[in-house]
Amino acid sequence: MTTRKPQAPGQTAQILAAVFFTFIGFLCVGLPLAVLPGFVLNDLGYGSVMAGLVISLQYLVTLVSRPITGMLIDRIGPKRAVVYGLGGTLGSGVLTLAATSLHEVSGAIGLGLLLAGRVALGISQALIGTGSITWGIGRVGAENTARVISWNGIASYGAIAIGAPLGVLMASQLGLWSIGAAITLLSLGALWVARDKPAIPVIQGKRLPFHNVFLAIAPNGLALALGSIGFGTLATFVTLYYASLGWEHAAYCLSAFGLAFIAARLLFAGAIERRGGYRVATVCLAIETLGLLLLWIAPIPALALCGAALTGFGLSLVYPALGVEAIGNIPAASRSSALGAYALFFDLALGVAGPLMGLVATAYDYGAVFLASGLLSLLGLGLSVLLLRRAERPKAVQP
Repeated sequence: MTTRKPQAPGQTAQILAAVFFTFIGFLCVGLPLAVLPGFVLNDLGYGSVMAGLVISLQYLVTLVSRPITGMLIDRIGPKRAVVYGLGGTLGSGVLTLAATSLHEVSGAIGLGLLLAGRVALGISQALIGTGSITWGIGRVGAENTARVISWNGIASYGAIAIGAPLGVLMASQLGLWSIGAAITLLSLGALWVARDKPAIPVIQGKRLPFHNVFLAIAPNGLALALGSIGFGTLATFVTLYYASLGWEHAAYCLSAFGLAFIAARLLFAGAIERRGGYRVATVCLAIETLGLLLLWIAPIPALALCGAALTGFGLSLVYPALGVEAIGNIPAASRSSALGAYALFFDLALGVAGPLMGLVATAYDYGAVFLASGLLSLLGLGLSVLLLRRAERPKAVQP
Protein backbone atom coordinates (compact mmCIF):
# COMPACT_ATOMS: atom_id res chain seq x y z
CA MET A 1 0.00 0.00 0.00
CA THR A 2 1.32 3.42 -0.92
CA THR A 3 1.65 6.06 1.75
CA ARG A 4 1.10 9.72 1.25
CA LYS A 5 4.18 11.90 1.30
CA PRO A 6 4.19 14.65 3.91
CA GLN A 7 3.47 18.07 2.46
CA ALA A 8 6.13 20.73 2.66
CA PRO A 9 5.34 23.72 4.89
CA GLY A 10 3.75 26.53 2.94
CA GLN A 11 2.97 24.29 -0.02
CA THR A 12 -0.74 25.11 0.03
CA ALA A 13 0.11 28.80 0.31
CA GLN A 14 2.21 28.55 -2.85
CA ILE A 15 -0.64 26.86 -4.68
CA LEU A 16 -3.10 29.50 -3.52
CA ALA A 17 -0.71 32.24 -4.62
CA ALA A 18 -0.86 30.84 -8.16
CA VAL A 19 -4.60 30.07 -8.39
CA PHE A 20 -5.40 33.50 -6.92
CA PHE A 21 -5.14 34.76 -10.51
CA THR A 22 -7.67 32.18 -11.66
CA PHE A 23 -10.01 33.48 -8.96
CA ILE A 24 -9.64 37.05 -10.21
CA GLY A 25 -10.02 35.99 -13.84
CA PHE A 26 -13.22 34.06 -13.19
CA LEU A 27 -14.55 36.78 -10.94
CA CYS A 28 -14.28 39.00 -14.01
CA VAL A 29 -16.24 36.34 -15.90
CA GLY A 30 -18.92 36.07 -13.23
CA LEU A 31 -19.60 39.77 -12.66
CA PRO A 32 -21.27 40.47 -16.04
CA LEU A 33 -22.75 36.98 -16.48
CA ALA A 34 -26.26 37.66 -15.21
CA VAL A 35 -26.61 41.29 -16.32
CA LEU A 36 -25.35 41.35 -19.92
CA PRO A 37 -28.33 39.51 -21.47
CA GLY A 38 -30.72 42.10 -20.03
CA PHE A 39 -28.45 44.91 -21.22
CA VAL A 40 -28.46 43.54 -24.77
CA LEU A 41 -32.24 43.04 -24.77
CA ASN A 42 -33.45 46.15 -22.96
CA ASP A 43 -30.73 48.78 -23.46
CA LEU A 44 -29.24 47.88 -26.83
CA GLY A 45 -32.54 46.70 -28.29
CA TYR A 46 -31.39 43.39 -29.77
CA GLY A 47 -33.15 40.04 -29.54
CA SER A 48 -32.63 36.96 -27.42
CA VAL A 49 -30.38 35.32 -30.01
CA MET A 50 -27.90 38.18 -29.78
CA ALA A 51 -28.19 38.17 -25.99
CA GLY A 52 -27.23 34.51 -25.97
CA LEU A 53 -24.38 35.12 -28.42
CA VAL A 54 -22.86 37.80 -26.20
CA ILE A 55 -22.57 35.27 -23.37
CA SER A 56 -21.51 32.25 -25.43
CA LEU A 57 -18.94 34.19 -27.50
CA GLN A 58 -16.51 34.28 -24.59
CA TYR A 59 -16.66 30.51 -24.11
CA LEU A 60 -16.34 29.89 -27.84
CA VAL A 61 -13.22 32.09 -28.02
CA THR A 62 -11.73 30.29 -25.02
CA LEU A 63 -12.37 26.97 -26.73
CA VAL A 64 -10.79 28.03 -30.02
CA SER A 65 -7.76 29.67 -28.40
CA ARG A 66 -6.84 26.73 -26.11
CA PRO A 67 -4.30 25.14 -28.52
CA ILE A 68 -2.50 28.42 -29.23
CA THR A 69 -2.39 29.62 -25.63
CA GLY A 70 -1.18 26.24 -24.35
CA MET A 71 1.78 26.21 -26.72
CA LEU A 72 2.48 29.88 -25.96
CA ILE A 73 2.67 29.22 -22.21
CA ASP A 74 5.18 26.40 -22.79
CA ARG A 75 7.42 28.86 -24.62
CA ILE A 76 7.14 32.08 -22.60
CA GLY A 77 6.43 30.68 -19.13
CA PRO A 78 3.26 30.81 -17.04
CA LYS A 79 3.91 34.10 -15.24
CA ARG A 80 4.15 36.07 -18.48
CA ALA A 81 1.10 34.26 -19.81
CA VAL A 82 -0.93 35.15 -16.70
CA VAL A 83 0.20 38.78 -16.98
CA TYR A 84 -0.86 38.85 -20.64
CA GLY A 85 -4.18 37.32 -19.62
CA LEU A 86 -4.73 39.95 -16.95
CA GLY A 87 -3.95 42.58 -19.57
CA GLY A 88 -6.73 41.06 -21.64
CA THR A 89 -9.23 41.20 -18.76
CA LEU A 90 -8.19 44.82 -18.22
CA GLY A 91 -8.99 45.53 -21.88
CA SER A 92 -12.30 43.68 -21.51
CA GLY A 93 -13.21 45.83 -18.52
CA VAL A 94 -12.45 49.04 -20.39
CA LEU A 95 -14.46 47.89 -23.42
CA THR A 96 -17.39 46.84 -21.24
CA LEU A 97 -17.31 50.17 -19.44
CA ALA A 98 -17.29 51.98 -22.80
CA ALA A 99 -20.16 49.84 -24.12
CA THR A 100 -22.38 50.56 -21.12
CA SER A 101 -21.51 54.26 -21.25
CA LEU A 102 -21.87 54.88 -25.00
CA HIS A 103 -24.84 52.67 -25.88
CA GLU A 104 -27.23 55.65 -25.86
CA VAL A 105 -25.18 57.24 -28.64
CA SER A 106 -25.50 54.13 -30.81
CA GLY A 107 -26.73 50.65 -30.01
CA ALA A 108 -24.49 49.23 -32.72
CA ILE A 109 -21.41 50.88 -31.20
CA GLY A 110 -22.35 49.57 -27.78
CA LEU A 111 -22.81 46.06 -29.14
CA GLY A 112 -19.52 46.17 -31.05
CA LEU A 113 -17.59 47.29 -27.97
CA LEU A 114 -19.29 44.63 -25.87
CA LEU A 115 -18.49 41.83 -28.33
CA ALA A 116 -14.85 42.98 -28.54
CA GLY A 117 -14.66 42.86 -24.76
CA ARG A 118 -16.07 39.31 -24.72
CA VAL A 119 -13.43 38.18 -27.23
CA ALA A 120 -10.67 39.70 -25.08
CA LEU A 121 -12.09 37.99 -22.00
CA GLY A 122 -12.28 34.62 -23.76
CA ILE A 123 -8.61 34.67 -24.76
CA SER A 124 -7.65 35.91 -21.30
CA GLN A 125 -9.38 33.01 -19.56
CA ALA A 126 -7.44 30.47 -21.63
CA LEU A 127 -4.17 32.19 -20.67
CA ILE A 128 -4.98 32.69 -16.99
CA GLY A 129 -6.59 29.29 -16.34
CA THR A 130 -3.85 27.16 -17.89
CA GLY A 131 -1.08 29.57 -16.88
CA SER A 132 -2.09 29.51 -13.20
CA ILE A 133 -2.11 25.70 -13.09
CA THR A 134 1.30 25.49 -14.79
CA TRP A 135 2.67 28.18 -12.46
CA GLY A 136 1.39 26.30 -9.41
CA ILE A 137 2.80 22.96 -10.59
CA GLY A 138 6.16 24.62 -11.25
CA ARG A 139 6.24 26.00 -7.71
CA VAL A 140 5.27 22.84 -5.77
CA GLY A 141 6.33 20.03 -8.13
CA ALA A 142 4.60 17.73 -10.58
CA GLU A 143 3.78 15.27 -7.78
CA ASN A 144 1.22 17.83 -6.54
CA THR A 145 -0.53 18.26 -9.88
CA ALA A 146 -3.85 16.94 -8.53
CA ARG A 147 -3.83 19.43 -5.66
CA VAL A 148 -3.05 22.34 -7.97
CA ILE A 149 -5.84 21.39 -10.40
CA SER A 150 -8.26 20.87 -7.49
CA TRP A 151 -7.56 24.27 -5.95
CA ASN A 152 -7.73 25.91 -9.36
CA GLY A 153 -11.21 24.45 -9.83
CA ILE A 154 -12.31 25.69 -6.42
CA ALA A 155 -11.04 29.15 -7.34
CA SER A 156 -12.91 29.22 -10.65
CA TYR A 157 -16.24 27.85 -9.42
CA GLY A 158 -16.10 29.94 -6.26
CA ALA A 159 -15.37 33.12 -8.22
CA ILE A 160 -18.33 32.63 -10.56
CA ALA A 161 -20.60 31.80 -7.63
CA ILE A 162 -19.58 35.08 -5.96
CA GLY A 163 -19.35 37.18 -9.10
CA ALA A 164 -22.77 36.51 -10.66
CA PRO A 165 -24.94 37.71 -7.74
CA LEU A 166 -22.47 40.48 -6.92
CA GLY A 167 -22.74 41.77 -10.48
CA VAL A 168 -26.55 41.86 -10.24
CA LEU A 169 -26.32 43.77 -6.96
CA MET A 170 -23.79 46.25 -8.35
CA ALA A 171 -25.82 46.88 -11.51
CA SER A 172 -29.01 47.51 -9.52
CA GLN A 173 -27.40 49.74 -6.91
CA LEU A 174 -24.71 51.58 -8.90
CA GLY A 175 -25.58 51.10 -12.56
CA LEU A 176 -24.24 48.96 -15.39
CA TRP A 177 -21.11 51.08 -15.70
CA SER A 178 -19.89 49.62 -12.39
CA ILE A 179 -19.41 46.17 -13.96
CA GLY A 180 -16.79 47.33 -16.46
CA ALA A 181 -15.19 49.55 -13.83
CA ALA A 182 -14.93 46.64 -11.36
CA ILE A 183 -13.36 44.34 -13.97
CA THR A 184 -10.83 47.06 -14.81
CA LEU A 185 -9.90 47.66 -11.16
CA LEU A 186 -9.68 43.94 -10.36
CA SER A 187 -7.34 43.42 -13.31
CA LEU A 188 -5.13 46.34 -12.29
CA GLY A 189 -4.94 45.02 -8.74
CA ALA A 190 -4.04 41.51 -9.90
CA LEU A 191 -1.35 42.90 -12.21
CA TRP A 192 0.12 44.78 -9.25
CA VAL A 193 0.15 41.57 -7.18
CA ALA A 194 1.73 39.57 -10.02
CA ARG A 195 4.70 41.90 -10.47
CA ASP A 196 6.55 40.59 -7.39
CA LYS A 197 5.59 36.93 -7.72
CA PRO A 198 8.54 34.66 -8.60
CA ALA A 199 8.51 33.24 -12.10
CA ILE A 200 9.47 29.64 -12.77
CA PRO A 201 12.03 28.71 -15.43
CA VAL A 202 10.70 27.80 -18.84
CA ILE A 203 11.15 24.04 -19.18
CA GLN A 204 13.52 23.19 -21.99
CA GLY A 205 13.29 20.08 -24.10
CA LYS A 206 11.45 18.60 -27.03
CA ARG A 207 7.99 20.11 -27.49
CA LEU A 208 5.38 17.87 -29.06
CA PRO A 209 3.16 19.17 -31.86
CA PHE A 210 -0.28 20.01 -30.52
CA HIS A 211 -2.02 17.29 -32.54
CA ASN A 212 0.25 14.68 -30.92
CA VAL A 213 -0.54 16.05 -27.48
CA PHE A 214 -4.25 16.10 -28.29
CA LEU A 215 -4.28 12.48 -29.44
CA ALA A 216 -2.32 11.40 -26.36
CA ILE A 217 -4.78 12.89 -23.89
CA ALA A 218 -7.93 12.28 -25.98
CA PRO A 219 -9.11 9.11 -24.14
CA ASN A 220 -8.89 10.88 -20.78
CA GLY A 221 -10.45 14.00 -22.25
CA LEU A 222 -13.35 12.02 -23.70
CA ALA A 223 -14.06 10.41 -20.32
CA LEU A 224 -13.99 13.90 -18.77
CA ALA A 225 -16.38 15.25 -21.41
CA LEU A 226 -18.86 12.41 -20.91
CA GLY A 227 -18.95 13.16 -17.20
CA SER A 228 -18.99 16.95 -17.52
CA ILE A 229 -22.13 17.01 -19.67
CA GLY A 230 -24.02 16.33 -16.44
CA PHE A 231 -22.92 19.69 -15.03
CA GLY A 232 -23.94 21.52 -18.20
CA THR A 233 -27.32 19.76 -18.12
CA LEU A 234 -27.95 20.62 -14.48
CA ALA A 235 -26.97 24.27 -14.91
CA THR A 236 -29.10 24.69 -18.03
CA PHE A 237 -32.25 22.69 -17.34
CA VAL A 238 -32.80 22.32 -13.59
CA THR A 239 -34.93 25.48 -13.42
CA LEU A 240 -37.15 24.33 -16.30
CA TYR A 241 -37.31 20.83 -14.79
CA TYR A 242 -38.53 22.20 -11.46
CA ALA A 243 -41.08 24.43 -13.19
CA SER A 244 -42.44 21.53 -15.25
CA LEU A 245 -43.13 19.65 -12.00
CA GLY A 246 -44.57 22.65 -10.20
CA TRP A 247 -41.69 22.78 -7.73
CA GLU A 248 -40.03 25.93 -6.38
CA HIS A 249 -36.50 26.93 -5.37
CA ALA A 250 -34.58 25.28 -8.21
CA ALA A 251 -31.59 27.45 -7.32
CA TYR A 252 -31.08 25.30 -4.24
CA CYS A 253 -30.07 22.46 -6.57
CA LEU A 254 -27.22 24.56 -7.91
CA SER A 255 -26.23 25.48 -4.37
CA ALA A 256 -26.25 21.80 -3.34
CA PHE A 257 -24.16 20.92 -6.37
CA GLY A 258 -21.62 23.68 -5.68
CA LEU A 259 -21.27 22.99 -1.96
CA ALA A 260 -20.80 19.25 -2.49
CA PHE A 261 -18.33 19.92 -5.32
CA ILE A 262 -16.14 22.19 -3.20
CA ALA A 263 -16.39 19.97 -0.09
CA ALA A 264 -15.22 16.91 -2.04
CA ARG A 265 -12.26 18.78 -3.50
CA LEU A 266 -11.22 20.09 -0.11
CA LEU A 267 -11.60 16.77 1.68
CA PHE A 268 -10.61 14.12 -0.83
CA ALA A 269 -8.14 15.60 -3.34
CA GLY A 270 -5.38 13.61 -1.62
CA ALA A 271 -7.11 10.37 -2.64
CA ILE A 272 -5.82 10.84 -6.18
CA GLU A 273 -2.22 10.64 -4.99
CA ARG A 274 -2.93 7.68 -2.71
CA ARG A 275 -5.23 5.60 -4.94
CA GLY A 276 -4.39 6.75 -8.45
CA GLY A 277 -6.30 8.97 -10.82
CA TYR A 278 -8.19 6.29 -12.73
CA ARG A 279 -9.50 4.60 -9.59
CA VAL A 280 -10.71 7.90 -8.16
CA ALA A 281 -12.29 8.89 -11.48
CA THR A 282 -14.11 5.55 -11.69
CA VAL A 283 -15.61 5.92 -8.22
CA CYS A 284 -16.51 9.56 -8.80
CA LEU A 285 -18.20 8.90 -12.14
CA ALA A 286 -20.24 6.15 -10.48
CA ILE A 287 -21.39 8.62 -7.79
CA GLU A 288 -22.19 11.26 -10.42
CA THR A 289 -24.20 8.74 -12.45
CA LEU A 290 -26.26 7.84 -9.39
CA GLY A 291 -26.86 11.53 -8.70
CA LEU A 292 -28.11 12.24 -12.22
CA LEU A 293 -30.38 9.20 -12.20
CA LEU A 294 -31.76 10.26 -8.82
CA LEU A 295 -32.55 13.66 -10.29
CA TRP A 296 -34.41 11.88 -13.09
CA ILE A 297 -36.64 9.76 -10.84
CA ALA A 298 -36.91 12.08 -7.82
CA PRO A 299 -40.56 12.23 -6.69
CA ILE A 300 -39.99 15.16 -4.30
CA PRO A 301 -37.66 18.20 -4.28
CA ALA A 302 -35.68 16.88 -1.30
CA LEU A 303 -34.52 13.86 -3.30
CA ALA A 304 -33.72 16.12 -6.26
CA LEU A 305 -31.47 18.12 -3.95
CA CYS A 306 -29.75 14.90 -2.91
CA GLY A 307 -29.28 14.02 -6.58
CA ALA A 308 -27.74 17.43 -7.31
CA ALA A 309 -25.39 17.07 -4.33
CA LEU A 310 -24.32 13.59 -5.42
CA THR A 311 -23.72 14.92 -8.94
CA GLY A 312 -21.49 17.71 -7.62
CA PHE A 313 -19.67 15.40 -5.23
CA GLY A 314 -19.01 12.88 -7.99
CA LEU A 315 -17.94 15.34 -10.65
CA SER A 316 -15.61 17.22 -8.31
CA LEU A 317 -12.56 14.98 -8.63
CA VAL A 318 -13.09 13.71 -12.18
CA TYR A 319 -11.23 16.63 -13.74
CA PRO A 320 -8.07 16.44 -11.58
CA ALA A 321 -8.07 12.62 -11.41
CA LEU A 322 -8.15 12.06 -15.17
CA GLY A 323 -5.98 15.13 -15.71
CA VAL A 324 -3.14 13.82 -13.56
CA GLU A 325 -3.05 10.59 -15.55
CA ALA A 326 -3.23 12.41 -18.89
CA ILE A 327 -0.52 14.97 -18.13
CA GLY A 328 1.75 12.34 -16.61
CA ASN A 329 2.28 10.82 -20.05
CA ILE A 330 3.33 14.13 -21.67
CA PRO A 331 6.89 15.56 -21.56
CA ALA A 332 7.21 18.41 -19.09
CA ALA A 333 8.18 20.82 -21.89
CA SER A 334 4.68 20.37 -23.37
CA ARG A 335 2.79 20.41 -20.07
CA SER A 336 0.80 23.57 -20.79
CA SER A 337 -0.19 22.28 -24.22
CA ALA A 338 -1.48 19.14 -22.52
CA LEU A 339 -3.44 21.18 -19.98
CA GLY A 340 -4.94 23.27 -22.78
CA ALA A 341 -5.87 20.21 -24.84
CA TYR A 342 -7.40 18.54 -21.79
CA ALA A 343 -9.46 21.63 -20.92
CA LEU A 344 -10.70 21.64 -24.50
CA PHE A 345 -12.81 18.57 -23.76
CA PHE A 346 -14.42 20.25 -20.76
CA ASP A 347 -15.23 23.29 -22.89
CA LEU A 348 -16.72 21.06 -25.57
CA ALA A 349 -18.87 19.24 -23.02
CA LEU A 350 -20.37 22.48 -21.75
CA GLY A 351 -20.84 23.69 -25.31
CA VAL A 352 -22.78 20.65 -26.51
CA ALA A 353 -24.77 20.03 -23.31
CA GLY A 354 -27.33 22.78 -24.01
CA PRO A 355 -28.31 21.95 -27.61
CA LEU A 356 -27.96 18.18 -27.17
CA MET A 357 -30.12 18.01 -24.07
CA GLY A 358 -32.49 20.55 -25.59
CA LEU A 359 -33.21 18.01 -28.32
CA VAL A 360 -33.81 15.35 -25.66
CA ALA A 361 -36.20 17.65 -23.77
CA THR A 362 -38.08 18.48 -26.95
CA ALA A 363 -38.49 14.81 -27.85
CA TYR A 364 -39.40 13.64 -24.33
CA ASP A 365 -39.50 15.91 -21.26
CA TYR A 366 -37.17 17.83 -18.95
CA GLY A 367 -36.67 14.85 -16.68
CA ALA A 368 -35.28 12.84 -19.59
CA VAL A 369 -32.26 15.15 -19.86
CA PHE A 370 -30.98 13.81 -16.54
CA LEU A 371 -31.48 10.23 -17.69
CA ALA A 372 -29.55 10.98 -20.90
CA SER A 373 -26.71 12.76 -19.09
CA GLY A 374 -26.61 9.94 -16.54
CA LEU A 375 -26.19 7.39 -19.32
CA LEU A 376 -23.38 9.49 -20.82
CA SER A 377 -21.73 9.63 -17.40
CA LEU A 378 -22.05 5.84 -17.28
CA LEU A 379 -20.20 5.67 -20.62
CA GLY A 380 -17.48 7.84 -19.09
CA LEU A 381 -17.33 5.41 -16.18
CA GLY A 382 -16.84 2.50 -18.57
CA LEU A 383 -14.09 4.35 -20.43
CA SER A 384 -12.37 5.16 -17.13
CA VAL A 385 -12.41 1.46 -16.21
CA LEU A 386 -10.84 0.60 -19.58
CA LEU A 387 -8.15 3.24 -19.04
CA LEU A 388 -7.46 1.84 -15.57
CA ARG A 389 -7.04 -1.68 -16.95
CA ARG A 390 -4.76 -0.41 -19.72
CA ALA A 391 -2.60 1.44 -17.20
CA GLU A 392 -2.27 -1.64 -14.99
CA ARG A 393 -1.61 -4.11 -17.81
CA PRO A 394 2.21 -3.61 -17.98
CA LYS A 395 2.45 -4.14 -14.22
CA ALA A 396 0.74 -7.51 -14.55
CA VAL A 397 3.41 -8.91 -16.89
CA GLN A 398 6.37 -7.74 -14.87
CA PRO A 399 8.24 -10.63 -13.09
